Amino acid sequence: MSTSMRAVELVRFGDADTAFATRELPRPTPGPCQVLVRVLATSVNPLDLQTRRGDYRDQVALPTVIGNDVSGVVVEAGPGADGFQPGDEVWYLAPVFAGQGTYAEYHVVDQALVARKPARLSHVEAAGLALVGVTVWEALVERAGVRAGERVLVHGGAGGVGSAAVQVASALGAEVVTTARARDHEFVTGLGADTAIDFSAGDYVPQVRELGGVDVVLDTVGGDTLTRSPEVLADRGRVVSIVDIPEPQNLLAAWGVNATYHFLFVSPGRSKLTALGRLVDQGGLRPVIGAVLPLSDIAQAHALLEGGSTGEGRRRPRGKIAIAVHPEAEVEPPHGNTYAP
Repeated sequence: MSTSMRAVELVRFGDADTAFATRELPRPTPGPCQVLVRVLATSVNPLDLQTRRGDYRDQVALPTVIGNDVSGVVVEAGPGADGFQPGDEVWYLAPVFAGQGTYAEYHVVDQALVARKPARLSHVEAAGLALVGVTVWEALVERAGVRAGERVLVHGGAGGVGSAAVQVASALGAEVVTTARARDHEFVTGLGADTAIDFSAGDYVPQVRELGGVDVVLDTVGGDTLTRSPEVLADRGRVVSIVDIPEPQNLLAAWGVNATYHFLFVSPGRSKLTALGRLVDQGGLRPVIGAVLPLSDIAQAHALLEGGSTGEGRRRPRGKIAIAVHPEAEVEPPHGNTYAP
């Protein structure tokens, strides 16, 4: 096995077209209770955009490899790593701001964070689900405690996190309301949303109130969307936000309905992946992959996620943008799950 690997490093903060460089780096070696994984696919997340722009520059020393999603194959186990063997297909969410990221051909990780890849998912699909899936599970199950029969509002239902949240909330037995552009309403209802509201056509609050309010809000947008969330809550409702924003919130309105707030920064964990895998196997969750690009096109993937075009004039895709690190990862998803941007 070669002692080097191809990786894309973040070499400067700023625009996508000048921030990255493709380089040959030393292949990592697994330590105690770690496994070395050949990365077949990863994906691009809003966290990556924020890191690239310099939002977390105090926690990131340049040059560095960023990225957190992995689907791949174990190639070597370190001392004490007896849970996996070479050849095992795995997926996981790498720790944030801790060691080398996943824009690379190989990655080392503690085996406690790794789960076996669901057989129904291609590597591209699994990589596109890891971070968003863990985020949604922690938000809706572990924080909000969504119960069957409750009404859940998912902001941004056509996005990467939102498209997974709509499906998970529906699988939990909730009535799902989501905001999305009118062109995406058929798409989000196909994922399991009971009601879709066009956020671009005006104020979403009166429309949600007409339904009788909601028990849980999952915010993926921030800003005024988050500020107004307590205005649609039923008594003792819960708000979970995955967006870090400095503006004060509408706490008086939250107090008036005895609301509970959770601000979530995702944490890796095998148990969450295992739960998501069961949901995939049961047919209750399918990753939404809007575009697949090679590792060499990381800058283009960042621009696409930010709302730019691909050179063919395509708009920002629904769901996730996956990165095929190896050509063998670029396969047709096993159950026809393709979405044109």
